[in-house]
This record gives sequence, C-alpha cells and structure tokens, in this order.
Amino acid sequence: MIKKILIANRGEIAVRIVRACRELGIKSVAIYTDADRHALHVKKADEAYNIGSDPVLGYLNAHTIVNLAVASGCDALHPGYGFLSENPVLAEVCARRGIRFIGPGPHSIRQMGDKVQARQAMIRAGIPVVPGSDHNLENVEEARALAARIGYPVMLKATNGGGGRGIRRCDNEAELARNYERVVSEASKAFGKPEVFLEKCVVNPRHIEVQVLCDAHGHCIHLFERDCSIQRRNQKLIEIAPSPQLTQAQREYIGKLAVRAARAVGYVNAGTVEFLLDEDNQFYFMEMNTRLQVEHCVTESITGIDIVQEQIRIADGLPLQYRQEDIQHRGYAMEFRINAEDPKNSFLPSFGRITRYYAPGGPGVRVDGAIYSGYVIPPYYDSMIAKLIVWSLTWEGLIQRSLRTLDDMVVYGVKTTIPYYREILNNPEFRSGRFTTGFVDAHPELLDYAVRRPPEHTVAAISAAIAAHLGI
Repeated sequence: MIKKILIANRGEIAVRIVRACRELGIKSVAIYTDADRHALHVKKADEAYNIGSDPVLGYLNAHTIVNLAVASGCDALHPGYGFLSENPVLAEVCARRGIRFIGPGPHSIRQMGDKVQARQAMIRAGIPVVPGSDHNLENVEEARALAARIGYPVMLKATNGGGGRGIRRCDNEAELARNYERVVSEASKAFGKPEVFLEKCVVNPRHIEVQVLCDAHGHCIHLFERDCSIQRRNQKLIEIAPSPQLTQAQREYIGKLAVRAARAVGYVNAGTVEFLLDEDNQFYFMEMNTRLQVEHCVTESITGIDIVQEQIRIADGLPLQYRQEDIQHRGYAMEFRINAEDPKNSFLPSFGRITRYYAPGGPGVRVDGAIYSGYVIPPYYDSMIAKLIVWSLTWEGLIQRSLRTLDDMVVYGVKTTIPYYREILNNPEFRSGRFTTGFVDAHPELLDYAVRRPPEHTVAAISAAIAAHLGI
C-alpha cells in the first residue's frame, strides 16, 4: 500500500493533495523553490524540501524530483496539474525508479497529448471529431488547401498544445497565412515542438467535458459532465456541474462517449474527455486531459466522490469502489477561478502582498486556496490564487448563493476577478443557463463595473493601509 507521496506541484492543488493524503493516513512531501518558501503547501505537508532558487525550473526537472522522492522514502508521486503533469518523461522516470505515478501510463499521456494521435484514436473508436487534418500540416499551402475544402472559419492548433495556448482562429485565407507562422512559433516556444494541425471552427459552441475514472482491472465509469463555456481567450473562468444546458438524454449520451473514448486508449486513472457541442446539438471530441483537472471540485460537490483519493487508490492497484449505476448527481455546483488579475485593465496580473483575506463560508461553500493574510503572491506562476466552489440544490439557488459568497470573499492588496464574476452572475443570459464560449466576448459591458464595498470593508481597508504604513 502507498504510504508516502511526493507532490510534484505547488499552490492550491498541492494543498488539496495534502488533505487527501491526510484523510487516507498517507504521509505527504512538498517541494518548493526559494520563491515559494512561505507558501501554504509547504506549511501543510508532513515534509518539505527546497528544489532550488529558480522559481520555475525546479518544478520542471523530472529527474531531480524523482530522485528526491526516492531519497525521502516516498513510494508514489502525484503530479497535480500543470508543470510536468502531462509530461510522459516524469511517468517513465518514476517507473524506472520504482515510484508509483499517480496518473495514467506514459503511453496514454503521449498518445492523448498529441492532438493528431488523439483524433486518430477517436476516429477508430467511432467518436465524432471536428472535421480537420488527420496529420500534422507540412506547410501553409497544405493548410490553405484543407481550409478551402472544409470551409472557413478554421482553427490552427498546436499539436502538443494545452491550456488555451497555441490556438488561432482564422476567418479567411489572409488570416490563415498570417497566423500560420505565429502558431508554429507559439508551439515551439510553449511546448518545444513546432507541429500544428487544422480543424473546422465550431462557431459559438458549448464546451462540455466529462470526468472519467478507470482502474487497472478493466472498470471505467464517468462522473457526469462539467460545463466550461465561460472562458476568455480559451482560458476557463467558471465551471459548472452538471451542465444546465443538457437534456438527460444528452447527458447519458456524452457520458457513454467519454467512457468509450477512455477504453479505446486503455486509459487508467482519472481523466477528462472534452467535447464541443455545436448549435445543432452535435457533440465533437476536442481533447483528453490525462491528469486531474482544475475544476474537479464541482464534480466532487455533486457526486460526493473524492477524486484525488480515487486517483491514489487506482495507483495502488485497487479496483474502483463504484459501479456506474452507483453514481448519482445531486444539485448544481459552480467553481470560480479567483485570479489575481485586474479585469478592468485587460486582465493584467496583479501580484503582491495580500494585506487582508476574508474567506467565505456557510452551507454549500468550499474554498480550495493557498493564500492567507500577509502572503506575497510571486510573479512567476499562474495568476490563479484560489478556487471558490459553491453548491445548491437548484440552479436558481446556486446563482443566489454564489452572489452572496462572492460578496463574502474579500481579498485586499491585489486586484482579483471577484467583482467581474458578480457581473456575470447578474447577466440575464447567464442566469437563463443558456450561454456559449462566446459569452465573454459578446458582453464587454460586464467590465464596466464599480467596486462596491460594504462600509465595514472600507474601514478595514483603511486600517490595513495605516498599519502597513506604520509597519505594525
């Protein structure tokens, strides 16, 4: 049985994994760079080790991290998300050193990380895919010929991309010619490989993904879907489970598609199969994420299943505890990515010291975060500083509880996306439960908000400023 896990990550997801380990009676080991010396995951883990002065490279050196896992007596490693979580090299090094990798095998990571290979696997499995290239593009001339055949608009995508990077929409041949080298360059810089492919652009789709769990004994189930349509520049902002936009028949259909997709590639552990739903209610496979998703929390809220603990059990060689018919969903849950950004200033990052932090609470409220009063947000990492997850029995109740909870959550010292989310929740189109990935671009007026603070918050802010000035 797994007794000690090294967490090859930082921030809120590292804290989340520490909590799962503690409930299972498993020791946790954190890693950190000099920039993260005072981070919450360092304080929460049973042990913590410095991996160098460079704020980023330490989290990206698979050999160093696995050597540390061995030296500290760990028998397993959890990659979290981001960094090396979808790098097959980390899984391979773990296997060579006798460390259990809490995730899929390197073959699955490599196959599904290559978007062209993933498309080919899905086509063989009978999963509908967006019309496009069945191999990497050789040059812009090949891209032009394919675009002319399937019709504009089209999407140029990095074959090994992820996280919303390396993607460009092209509405005509001129834009395709202009963007081709840009996407190749972005792919090379961000992912180390220049390969790109082309797909038909599904206009104003809904972004629906399905959480799956698969063990090494041939069992595979889904935990229903999440709606990730509220996004900006292909980066998710708000995630909802289950989707308020699907019928029960669609829910059952997409769940079965996701399980079939996972089985087709021999997938083991937790994964997410992502789909686009077009205006004609046709689902298309988009990609499979071979890791824990940022938004796994909303699925946990509606099913009551701890996905991180299930990941650990699967890596331990245990069979799934549940059959598909055992899985039920109750109510609705919504996750807000609390980013240290200034929405009024093109969402520029807002790093610095958090002078005061008031966490929300009450029924159906969960915060997964790594911040505290006095914490200094370093400028080297992603701007997400916490995740606010709200649950309610009904969609209308979820909207109202989320508004109350966003008012309760107060972060001083940096700008955040909290006030922007209030505007989204008050928008009639969003409240109706009918929205697409074009929602944010279609509503620039939502950025024209005024920051409203209750009188007691204003007094607290003034007091904090005085205290900071006096060095108290």
